[in-house]
Amino acid sequence: MTKEDVAKLKAEVESSLAQAKSLEDLNNLKVKYLGKKGLITHLLKSLKELPLEERRELGSLLNEIKDEFERVLKVKEREILLAEEDELTDLDLSLPGRQPELGALHPLTIVISEICSLFERLGFEIAEGPEVESDFYNFTALNIPEWHPARDMQATFYLENGALLRTHTSPIQVRTMLRKKPPLRIIAPGKVYRCDADVRHSPMFHQIEGLMVDEKVRFSDLKGVLTYFAQNIFGKDTKTRFRPSYFPFTEPSVEMDISCMICKGEGCRVCSQTGWLEILGAGMVHPEVFRAVGYDPSRWQGFAFGLGVERIAMIKYGIDDIRLFFDNHLYFLSSFK
Repeated sequence: MTKEDVAKLKAEVESSLAQAKSLEDLNNLKVKYLGKKGLITHLLKSLKELPLEERRELGSLLNEIKDEFERVLKVKEREILLAEEDELTDLDLSLPGRQPELGALHPLTIVISEICSLFERLGFEIAEGPEVESDFYNFTALNIPEWHPARDMQATFYLENGALLRTHTSPIQVRTMLRKKPPLRIIAPGKVYRCDADVRHSPMFHQIEGLMVDEKVRFSDLKGVLTYFAQNIFGKDTKTRFRPSYFPFTEPSVEMDISCMICKGEGCRVCSQTGWLEILGAGMVHPEVFRAVGYDPSRWQGFAFGLGVERIAMIKYGIDDIRLFFDNHLYFLSSFK
């Protein structure tokens, strides 16, 4: 074997690769040159019969031919496969590309994010807690003892071990106060559970509760924060009113209404001709709640509020059936892109 033999082999390999038109042609060439009895394989094995200097020189040239052959082989294989795929799919490169179907955030996710962002701008921190709770955190620490009739209002899911599925996110407030000393500002978004189901109620729904505790927190602070919230969520022209109510964990307690977004306060079917829509409950934290978590009620004051995310979303987007949020109809979900 000489340099001329190697050069002749290189020219032959290049010519053969250039003429190959199919995967079968390439496979035949692979066997011809790199198979067990292939030309390149045979010459590489015969190098041991040559003197050391010739072996090094010719071995280097043969390995270059082999490497180049394998590289070109892979390129040709890819080109042929792509060409065959185009033929099978009748691909017309002149046609415009197909736009991928884009998803969208769920409307409840949108509303939760918007509300959390709003309160974060006011200095509130997001707090989280478990969905499976104990009676103490869900009721007792919130001034709802075992005999209290307010427990009947909650329609609670109890578990066999005595635990329960939280009926509100207020336990997060209790856990936070036990863990941190005031002053503090938190909002607690999350899933809650109650035995209730119709067009306006779901056994699982979402709440966001808020808590602010400091030495000089007044009811006027509560009204100011919640009015700011309503006008940023529903529009600057939104009017608010506060009606006396009752919650065992706040005193005084109120329910907050906003002017109906449909009739602008004139009265319609949606607002039952009142011109107002109830959106949340709130009040000043009851002294017994502070005592349960070790806060001195003579020094610290605070307000708390709780709202249903589905309720806010239904008003904001004009939705009249809460079940639409959970049925996963693509037409409904795609309208929020």
